[in-house]
Amino acid sequence: MELLYKDEHIVLCIKPPRVLSTDEPGGVPELVREALGDPKADVRTVHRLDRVVSGLMVLARTPQAASELSRQIREGEFHKAYLAVIHGHPESDQGTYVDLLLRDKRERKTYVVREMAKGVQEAILDYRVLGAAQGMTKVAIHLRTGRTHQIRAQFSSRGLPLVGDRKYSLNEDPCEIALWSHRLSFLHPVSGERMDLSAEPHADRPWDVFL
Repeated sequence: MELLYKDEHIVLCIKPPRVLSTDEPGGVPELVREALGDPKADVRTVHRLDRVVSGLMVLARTPQAASELSRQIREGEFHKAYLAVIHGHPESDQGTYVDLLLRDKRERKTYVVREMAKGVQEAILDYRVLGAAQGMTKVAIHLRTGRTHQIRAQFSSRGLPLVGDRKYSLNEDPCEIALWSHRLSFLHPVSGERMDLSAEPHADRPWDVFL
């Protein structure tokens, strides 16, 4: 587990693909404890990434830090930005996607729907094209809402599935999903200082195409 920052209150790490964000055997908190060298350390998940997604995560090391970070998430003071590689190219080089999403818990899949109904939530993201090559496009994404599988569902509904996405794409890409938690911005839960950290994806397929 790669740790980018740590103090007595929080730790920032790079979540590997196919690792759960939650506190269970093999999950991110357990791996962070191993990296800290303390199997009994208090490490708490305050936000999640899909199991298959990689990139930056911040975890709390005290109940007070967890409570404050959770408050920031609820009140929109905690900002997340992603990088993704998609098949195809959006109609515009930058824009905003606004959709209604319905989560099917039985299928563990999120669908874009036309009308508001029970269980339907509004989802909003902003995107900006960073480059295009080999029929793929690299995009920067800022989430205004945090719905389950939001990025994957919103892009795939427009015929722009993420490279490596085996749930929302019919393409058989020989790589992990190209969705990376790129930047986190929040207030330190104790000092109040603005924390703004970023990390670049590893140079694997398809990220290497855009180097």
